[in-house]
Amino acid sequence: MDSYEALMATLALTMGASWASGINLYAVMLVLGLGGATDNISLPAELSVIENPLVIGAAAVMYMVQFFIDKIPGLDSAWDTLHTFVRIPAGAMLAAGTVGDVSPAMEIAAGILGGGVAATSHATKTGTRLMLNTSPEPVTNWSASISEDLLVLGGLWTALNHPILFLILLVIFIGLAIWLLPKLWKFIRGVLLRIGKFFGMTNASATETGHGAASFTESKHEGK
Repeated sequence: MDSYEALMATLALTMGASWASGINLYAVMLVLGLGGATDNISLPAELSVIENPLVIGAAAVMYMVQFFIDKIPGLDSAWDTLHTFVRIPAGAMLAAGTVGDVSPAMEIAAGILGGGVAATSHATKTGTRLMLNTSPEPVTNWSASISEDLLVLGGLWTALNHPILFLILLVIFIGLAIWLLPKLWKFIRGVLLRIGKFFGMTNASATETGHGAASFTESKHEGK
């Protein structure tokens, strides 16, 4: 039973750190770093580096930067886009570190799963923010940003204290994300097409398509 509980705790921490990293990486590093440094969270030796004061300080600075950027419509989406190259690899690295001193195959497997979970939560957050940015008022951005921070804190607390419950909620989240992401992409694609039309890019494409169709029609008539 103890080994089963330890396995569930490790799995929840692995997936929890990855999932939360896709939403707010710096909050995750702050929570785990401070928790480990104060002995409130027992971290594997491979993650002891995030307990270093320099790492905690850097995470705190970046968290404050994101705290303000995350509430400015448009700028938050640009920030999310840039962090595609940060959150997903970091989620994979945290997942690989949380499994502890195991075989290389297990670390690679954990990294792959962690990267996938981080990518899912990051894509959901980024797509939702792009949708919210179609509204000119900033209230929804503030609400979304604060809700995301609370979600990360609540998710990590649940993963650390109620691992089985967290894993059940994670499965539900992944199911919802699979259902939601295609709809978000369809909406975002429509917004991008309207932006392209506003700047004349869509019209140019349509003109080229129309010209090609006209040429094809003329060639058919000439053939007759």
